[in-house]
This record gives sequence, C-alpha cells and structure tokens, in this order.
Amino acid sequence: MGDQSASEIVVRPVRVSDAEALGRVHAKCWHETYDSVISTAVLENISVRRLAELWSGWAEQGPEFVRNAALVDGQIIGFAGSGPARDENPPAERELIFIYLLQEYQGHGIGQRLFDSVVPAGQPCYLWVNEDNPRAHRFYDRNGFTLDGAKQEEPFLGEIVTEVRFSR
Repeated sequence: MGDQSASEIVVRPVRVSDAEALGRVHAKCWHETYDSVISTAVLENISVRRLAELWSGWAEQGPEFVRNAALVDGQIIGFAGSGPARDENPPAERELIFIYLLQEYQGHGIGQRLFDSVVPAGQPCYLWVNEDNPRAHRFYDRNGFTLDGAKQEEPFLGEIVTEVRFSR
C-alpha cells in the first residue's frame, strides 16, 4: 500500500455511481480470494459488467441494508455489506453478507474499519465464510465470532464451495 500516512482512507456508503468501480474491485477480490478454490476457467469468466449491474441494485436497497466502500486516495479498494438474516433459522437477526478488500490493502486496519462500519461492536450477527480461508477465520475470531458448527455446500460461480458459519 505504500506510505499509509500519506494516503487518505475513507469509508462511506456505497453510491449508485460507484457501481462500475465496485464491479471491477469485486471481480479482482474474487480472483484473489478464490484462486485456490475455484477453477481458473471459471474465474476468467467473471463479468465485471454483471457485477456492476448487481451493485447498481444493491446500492439502492432499503435502509435495513448497509453497504459501505473503502477508498484510498479516492479509489475504491474494498467493500462490506450487512442486512437482515437470509437463513431460515438464523442464529442472529443480522448477517454480514460480504466483506472484501484488495490484497495489497489487507493488514493495515482498513478491513476492520469496513467491518465496523456495517456491524456495530457487539451486535449479534452471523456470517458464512469459505471453510478454507484461515485469514478470514482469524479476522472473525478477533471480532468476537466463533464457529457455531453449521456447514453448507454452496454453489459459487457454477462450482461448489464449503462454507462454515461464524456467529456472535
């Protein structure tokens, strides 16, 4: 990331005008995160345009959904979102739906700022995360989450990934 003190870091709500940039960052984050889990052919077919279209809709969801972006020097480098629980029998009413940060910005506290912006400290919440993502597991542990024993096979980009659930 270079000299962090010289960079302006902002975490703010997602705007519809961010959709294209979010689509690009989302695609890159998926490449970085799922490279060892999803086949290269599938990752190469990720549509930045389709992700941007999804972001256009997500940015306009109701107030019960929180979608924030992290920017460094005006450029989006990550995002996070939470909302009402989507599971049939959730362990909490709120779910962290996603959090992604470009690899080069990880380990500088930006992911924590993003997380805190969508899940207030101590708020009961749960999330699903790839079973084979030890860095994310440690992050959630530090934030008071524990594995609750739930596990699921989930379709992702046309393949199947195993996810585990953390809750607090």
